[in-house]
Amino acid sequence: MSSTTHVIEVGEVTAGIVVSTEGGFRFFAAGLAFKSLDLAIFASIEEASRAARAKFIRRRH
Repeated sequence: MSSTTHVIEVGEVTAGIVVSTEGGFRFFAAGLAFKSLDLAIFASIEEASRAARAKFIRRRH
């Protein structure tokens, strides 16, 4: 079985990668700022990207 992998970036920051899995896309965090998203499964790459952006924005404020 082949898997699809995508890098998730927020601006110039790499948040992590998502890997296709049964039921969606599993997120693997690239750093502590996104640790709470680590191993979460998202329905789409776009959903994972939105979650990473939201986490990044909350962290900056």
